[in-house]
Amino acid sequence: MSIAIDEHYIFEPKYSTSSKLLENIKQIAVLISEFNQADCSKTILVDLEQLARESSAHSSTSIEGNPLPLTEVKKILKTRPEHIRDTEREILNYNEALIFLRDQNQSSHKEFINFKLISEVQAKVLNKLLPKALLGKLRKEAVFVNDPKLRKTVYWPPDDKDVKILLTGLIKYINANRDLDPIILSGIFHKQFVIIHPFLDGNGRTARLLTKHLLANLGLNTFPLFSFEIYYNRNVSKYFQQVGVKGDYYDIYKRIDFTEWLEYFSDGVIDELLRVGAELRQRTELMSGNGVLQCQQSPETRLEAYHELILQYIKEHGYINDKLYSTLTERAKATRSLDFKKLMQLGLIKRYGLGRATYYR
Repeated sequence: MSIAIDEHYIFEPKYSTSSKLLENIKQIAVLISEFNQADCSKTILVDLEQLARESSAHSSTSIEGNPLPLTEVKKILKTRPEHIRDTEREILNYNEALIFLRDQNQSSHKEFINFKLISEVQAKVLNKLLPKALLGKLRKEAVFVNDPKLRKTVYWPPDDKDVKILLTGLIKYINANRDLDPIILSGIFHKQFVIIHPFLDGNGRTARLLTKHLLANLGLNTFPLFSFEIYYNRNVSKYFQQVGVKGDYYDIYKRIDFTEWLEYFSDGVIDELLRVGAELRQRTELMSGNGVLQCQQSPETRLEAYHELILQYIKEHGYINDKLYSTLTERAKATRSLDFKKLMQLGLIKRYGLGRATYYR
């Protein structure tokens, strides 16, 4: 195998903005605008985000061969059993990675993506599924991709000695092209990451997680509610056909064209936005008088006055603990604990410290 990559490598993806891709981008912009205009409480959005995490964890692991049905996935995420099989561990890991990236998106970063973030996500995806020494580490050996139907190798990724150079080129391209349309930029990242195949395992799951992170970090705030993995899982063979390439990387990399993938990728975004829109409409009602579209709340997501009291206190003072809360309400200690628990389950607050030093932010 000849050495085709040197330290001065610059990633320059080949693609064209076809009429189909342009139309898809326009439709995506319209759909996202409709979401942004909906008057929904944060608790409803949290409820939809939880549903999206369940669907993402199920679909993305199913793509890789995990046999657990969605009903079982929801049960696992709700109960979080201590003694679990690897298939269950995959679900919990993916969910933890989604939560981790959600928190990352709420922080301010100069870079959209970097080596540290990529390594952390892969390590979370394969936590307790790979030896600790391999978590978050770029591969140090050759790998190949087999077609299970043909029972033969169809793709030989780049040599391990070139992985870091190629991944650096991809990272630099993403961070240097912030003005590029988010769909195009995140789509290019997704396919090129899979082509590089930087890890021994978990490349597909890591690519899909980081793609979602990019979409959200690029300003598409709808994407915590979004599970494009559903679209891929509906026809896994087509997804692999579109996201992958065939042959020896060094023979084909100069000819790889991202256009068809970007059309497919944007089709998936539209499909999922339409699904989320239908889900949202089932939870809404047109309020008489002002005509404002508002979201119906389920008992699990509805906030009462005492919940709002906690959130308001944290907003004003930065934190709260049980002693402080007891001065604001007449609710019993056991009930106050339930109030904190519900807000934690909704992802609105986090607990810090232990015992009497416990506080919430």
